[in-house]
Amino acid sequence: MKVIQWIYTIYAAIIFIALMLALGLFILIPLLIHPKGGKISFFFIRVWAKTWSFCSGIRYKVEGREHIQANTPYIYIFNHRSFIDAPVIPIAIPQEIRAIGKKELSKVPFFGLFLSRVAVWVDRKSPESRKKSVQKLLEILQKDISIVVAPEGTRNNSDQTLLPFQRGAFRISVDTGVPILPMAVIGADKIMKRGSILLKPGLVRIYFSAPIDPKPYQPTNDYNGLIEKSYNRLDAMILTHE
Repeated sequence: MKVIQWIYTIYAAIIFIALMLALGLFILIPLLIHPKGGKISFFFIRVWAKTWSFCSGIRYKVEGREHIQANTPYIYIFNHRSFIDAPVIPIAIPQEIRAIGKKELSKVPFFGLFLSRVAVWVDRKSPESRKKSVQKLLEILQKDISIVVAPEGTRNNSDQTLLPFQRGAFRISVDTGVPILPMAVIGADKIMKRGSILLKPGLVRIYFSAPIDPKPYQPTNDYNGLIEKSYNRLDAMILTHE
């Protein structure tokens, strides 16, 4: 069984790299030519993600997109349990987005090069790096582009539903008035289990909830109140659909 899974994983990796090479210029060039080229780039990012998923036997079921208003920026938060979240995000979210990611991913061959145009890298061990990443995210939101954050701060390899949330995304939400939009990702960790690089085909289910308005928390800068509400909402979504 392990041999078959290794063969499948190598096959999926080859398809992944081949698609990156084939579509890479179509992803990069629009962003290099014009600041608004992101819409074109994300079209090709979704082509890459959907084609790779189809060829790899990974399927998606998305519910709750009716909560997303096309021209409204959001701060999407999600439960991060697997590296498979990378194709999940552009497939599930029907907007142009920017994601925050750990600096180590920028060094991954091919993937890091392309992702660097649509990601904000952060060294989580450096307070200065975290501060700069927050400033970059604020600049992105000012352009009415949504951002995606894993508020746990790292991949959750524990048996807990969620790790404690970091404050950054919620401080940005309160300071800017941009709503938090929780997104529960169910099943990604079964396709690539924690502690393993092996893949297997399967179904990933994604659920969106109604946005959480930060305005009630603005008069007192109640970041912790917004964190608590967002944590409880996402936790309940995961427990309901697992």
